[in-house]
Parts: sequence; C-alpha cells; structure tokens
Amino acid sequence: MAEREQDERAKRTSELPVDLRRERETFVRQFIKRGIEVTESLLEENKSLQAQIARLEEQVTRLRSQVASDDAIRDLIRKIEALESERENLLERSTELEAVSQETADHTQEVERELHDLANLYIASSHLHSTLSVKGVLQHLHELLQQLVGAETYAIYLLSQDRTKAHPIGSDGVDLDAVPPIVPGEGLVGEVLMTGVARISAAPQPAGTLDAPIAALPLMLRDQPVGAIAIASVFEQKSQWQALDHELFSLLTSHAATALIAANLYASAPGPLPALDGLRDHLLPTQN
Repeated sequence: MAEREQDERAKRTSELPVDLRRERETFVRQFIKRGIEVTESLLEENKSLQAQIARLEEQVTRLRSQVASDDAIRDLIRKIEALESERENLLERSTELEAVSQETADHTQEVERELHDLANLYIASSHLHSTLSVKGVLQHLHELLQQLVGAETYAIYLLSQDRTKAHPIGSDGVDLDAVPPIVPGEGLVGEVLMTGVARISAAPQPAGTLDAPIAALPLMLRDQPVGAIAIASVFEQKSQWQALDHELFSLLTSHAATALIAANLYASAPGPLPALDGLRDHLLPTQN
C-alpha cells in the first residue's frame, strides 16, 4: 500500500507544470539559503556574544583582582599604621631608656669620681701618717700639694713657741731662704694664724703672692692653729677648684700638724719602744 502512495505522489509530481517545479526548486533553494544566512548570522552573533562574554569575564577577573588588591592595600595600610604606632612607642621607650642610661652613666661617673677622690684622700692621709720622719712628712706634704692640689708656688709655716712669728719650714716655686716669717694678725696668712679659719679665693686663677695667696690654710691641733700653708699659685691648666681640693684642704688643716708632731716626737726617741714609753701610764687610771 505504501508503494501505491509513492507511485501516486510521483505521478502527481510528474503531472505538475515545468514552471511550477522550477519555482518550487527556486523557493526551496532561497529558503535554504535564507536559513543558511540566518544560521550564519546567528553564529556570527553568538561569536560576538562569546567575545563580549570573554571581555566581561576578563573585566570581572580584573575587578576581582583589583578588589583583592584594594583589600590587600587596606590591610597593608592598617599594618603600616600599626607598625608606625609600634615604632613611635619604641622610639619613646628608646628615649626613656637613653635618658635612664645617661642618668646611670652620669651616676656611675659621679660614683667613680667620688671613689677616686676618696682614694686620693685615703692615700694623702695614709702618706702623712705612714712615716715618722719629719723630712718624710714634709716630703709627703710637698707631693700632696703639687700632685693632688696642683700647687706651683707655696710655703709651709710653723708658729714659734711664743706665737709671735710663724717661720717657713718648706716651700716650692720660691727659695726657702727668700720666704720671710709671718706675724700673726698681719696680712692674710697672719689672719688665718690668728683665727684658724681658711681663706680660699673663688678661683685659683689669676695667681697671687705669698703675702696675698689664693689659698691660706691653718694647720690645726685641737682647734688651735699651730701653723699655716700659703698657696700663691697653681699650675696653668688648673682653672677652678674641685671638690677634691676643698677636701684636701680640710685634710691638710686637720692632719698635717698631727703628722708633724708625731714625727717630731718619734725623732727624739731612740726607737719605737722608747717612743711608746709612758703610754701605759696614760691609759691606766691614776692610783692614789
């Protein structure tokens, strides 16, 4: 039956006029061509859309990268701000530590200076009392005045028994024979011999004279002046009195006379044991 239908369609086709077949074929070709053109147009449009999608995806990728970069920059800025704050804190702490370190260094220098001064005072006192020779005591006095005080020109005086004059027993910077005796109460040194109060100028420069010295020190024994030291000048490099100088002046005032008396008494004894003779009698109570 199917074969019969095919034969009938073929018969009908063959029965169509030739122009109709041609028009049908033309129509079919044009339809197909139009379909092809539409398809190609669709393909071209799809290709354009694909390109736009690719561009959009690229822009989206860039935007995502930019957003991520912006977030990273913001995080970096926050980190920089935190580091800057930490740096400021460290600088402030460093300044505080530097101040503490400087204060510690200053204190250490002060302690070292005080220890140095104490060592000098100990040496000065020890030297004065370490020898029982009158010449040795005078030599130590010269060394202390020259090396520790920096005295260049000076004279050492002792009062006579009648206290009418103070005769020089040592000097430097001037010949001892050229140093005249001092009369208590006359001149600066004479005033010191009367009052027992030291007279020291505000500064060691400019230099003075033995009659008007820059420093006049009494040699005291039980609050009684028995002599004096007159410093006329110091070495050029010494521009001001130091704390150690005043301590040395006090030491010389209170110890020099004692050292001289001990050396003088020992020089009169034939030895150390005879020099101690009678000491026990001073320690034991007096017996009736």
